[in-house]
Amino acid sequence: MGKEYKITTIPAVILHRKHPMNRKSTIAKNIVNIQAKIPAHCKLIVVSKYRDIEEIQFAYDAGQREFAENRVQPLLERVAALPSDIQWHLIGHLQTNKVKFMTPFIAMIHSVDSVKLLQEIDKEAQKHDRIIPCLIQLHVAQEETKFGLSAEKIHPFFQQITQMNLNNISINGIMAMASFTEDQSQIEAEFDQVAKAFQEIKSQYYSNNPHFCELSIGMSSDYNIAIEKGSTLIRVGSAVFA
Repeated sequence: MGKEYKITTIPAVILHRKHPMNRKSTIAKNIVNIQAKIPAHCKLIVVSKYRDIEEIQFAYDAGQREFAENRVQPLLERVAALPSDIQWHLIGHLQTNKVKFMTPFIAMIHSVDSVKLLQEIDKEAQKHDRIIPCLIQLHVAQEETKFGLSAEKIHPFFQQITQMNLNNISINGIMAMASFTEDQSQIEAEFDQVAKAFQEIKSQYYSNNPHFCELSIGMSSDYNIAIEKGSTLIRVGSAVFA
């Protein structure tokens, strides 16, 4: 007797989800639903890391124009493949030797965590006659693997950079990530810490600078809490592409 082969079928509901037109409709609805929940002063940045070009295009077709990547190489690939009017944000840890590749086009860098990196961004931006908006990343999460300035380094950092001649960057605010936890009270406490630091830094170093106005906190799992704490930029990926 020959081998018996088990015939399996893909459930109709899965095929329905995977159909391009259904996928496009789902992404568009997700964007509309998120936009309906956020106040006028808060902007949705769609995190496109790990998503294929077609999915990002679907979000673009739904009217989304601001996207974020956490690594430079995938960012460059997406820039080459997608519409030129997309505003690209870099939200992941950035090495100084990668700065030059994105300074011609990057809309904002959220993850600055050293003076050396700021100096490199300034140097490369000058070559393209650009002023690049930057956010300073603070570390408030329990995970040590996350990047950013610790609480004790925040003020020395700003004291130093406000005395430097960095003419091709604009310090526009603060970015942070909360701990990866289901404990909402912990997330609230960490976002409270970031919001307090933002206000202190603004009042002490940027009180006369209207550009220092961005608080980039909140992702798919916690953006509602972040908005309550004053977020102006939410970075949402999985809730858009669910």
